[in-house]
Amino acid sequence: DNNNNNNNYNNETIKENVFEPRALTRDMFSATLGSIACCYTGQPMDTIKVRMQTNPAQYSGIASTTFSIFQNEGIAAYWKGAVPTAIGMAAENIMAFGVNEALKRAFPDDPSQNTNAGGRPDMIKPFFMGTITGCCSAMVLLPSEIVKAKTQVVVGDSVSSDQIVKNLLRGPRGYASLAVGLDGQLMRDGCFYAVFFGSYELFCYMFRTHLPSVPEELQYFLSGGFAGMAGWTFAMPFDVPKTNIQARYDTRVVGSYFPEFIKIAKERGFWGLYQGLGPTLIRAFPANAALFLGVEMGKKCFDNFIWRSPSNR
Repeated sequence: DNNNNNNNYNNETIKENVFEPRALTRDMFSATLGSIACCYTGQPMDTIKVRMQTNPAQYSGIASTTFSIFQNEGIAAYWKGAVPTAIGMAAENIMAFGVNEALKRAFPDDPSQNTNAGGRPDMIKPFFMGTITGCCSAMVLLPSEIVKAKTQVVVGDSVSSDQIVKNLLRGPRGYASLAVGLDGQLMRDGCFYAVFFGSYELFCYMFRTHLPSVPEELQYFLSGGFAGMAGWTFAMPFDVPKTNIQARYDTRVVGSYFPEFIKIAKERGFWGLYQGLGPTLIRAFPANAALFLGVEMGKKCFDNFIWRSPSNR
């Protein structure tokens, strides 16, 4: 009876921790700050990547694409689609970091299983949690990804994201046009977040264990940058066909992704699925370094100035 009472108490405690208002608000606040830093740091290279993925014949290299965009459209073109990206990224990361942190609270590591004094993380659990997180985030991110892709491939003409949204909603598919490539979004984000959050935990542990003299903020920055590069390297083959079908207007919600995947692999070969990897990795380090640094600093700011935890009072 005592064991049953203890189990019931632990279950209730976990539920309270998962949905505790302060913890949820803290997750949202820190993810928003991180998203803003990430978006405006990485958007130029993301625009270059999309041009290379959707029109490799015209945009074949990083340097030539960068110069072509600057010469023909001006410096502001690098931030095309930044507004929907920032909005979508904030929503995505609130979902991503919120779900991931909630999963950590729901399934905490057992202290008795940690054989190292440094608190060695479970290297399996973060990857599973990341996959679940990615599938949840994909549902939130999908509309903004579609609008961003269609905005970024427009050359020369000044077409706003608002105009593209209006055109999509007025089209024959209506709101369904904001969900094309759902299967591709799930494939990419599930794979990406599995490696993203899993490798971040690994890199942080390695810094704490082997380079303890490195300042904490620099640990967050470097771990986030390396995690972003690892995540994109693994997920890139799933991103290329996703971008292609979302940039067009003749694709379906589900069913266009895998034929496009096979088509690209046949026409361009295996490395065609890595089209745009260069600018993606160049973007991934600073953007995700800024993201994780913003998130971790946002948590500290929240704890110290906005809503102090009982332990800090």
